[in-house]
Amino acid sequence: MKRARKLVEKSSRVMIFTGPGISAASGIPCSGDIRPGAGNCPSDCREVYVPVSYQQFVDSTMFKQIHWKFLYSSYALYRAARPNAAHEAVINLEKRGKLLAVATQNEDNLHRLAGTGTDKLIELHGTWLYAECLDCYDWIPMEDIFLAFAKDECPPMCHCGGWLKPAPLMKGEELERENLIKAFQAARDCDLIISAGSSLYAEPSSSVPLAAKAAGKPYIIINPNRTAQDSVADIKLEGDAGALLPELFA
Repeated sequence: MKRARKLVEKSSRVMIFTGPGISAASGIPCSGDIRPGAGNCPSDCREVYVPVSYQQFVDSTMFKQIHWKFLYSSYALYRAARPNAAHEAVINLEKRGKLLAVATQNEDNLHRLAGTGTDKLIELHGTWLYAECLDCYDWIPMEDIFLAFAKDECPPMCHCGGWLKPAPLMKGEELERENLIKAFQAARDCDLIISAGSSLYAEPSSSVPLAAKAAGKPYIIINPNRTAQDSVADIKLEGDAGALLPELFA
């Protein structure tokens, strides 16, 4: 921790890469898995949900209905979540003028709720805030969609007549190219990269910290468990991000 804090102190362009582990204390399952059988799926979604891929969603009205019903059952979990000490620590670093960017794999909107500047936030896997029209690409607030869905449980449609897709990334769906470009650019421009709460297995997003490391930037990993990139990190802090990030940025 002492070595890590010295790296933070001498840095002025810190990039933070976050994963599901930082949201565990906010009530979001650390694994990011709220499927039936995971032990944390809302009770009323257990009998209606089967994993739906992006292609299935696009091709089938039935799968659209299944997936939207599951999301509706799960939405309360995300809606009730509030930022924890890890998110607040990131804000403190931003207030000190040291934060270059936050690239997150999380869809829970907690960095945004905590106050991370939208100019610094890169939500690589999408967000629960919106749904996107598959035809006109308009964005609709998720709150409005679920108010309508509660009445008839029909897959929601856009004002243009196109189907709406939830913004959170689905299995088999490609990440937005613009967000990836922004994340890799920040990785090149930072002078310190910190990964917190990610197992660093999900690709291509997990390649972002590696890009910073390949550019010669010091690399700190914070995670209580083994990650896919422990062997290349300069420092590994084993523990919960909610406890370690406030200490690191104090």
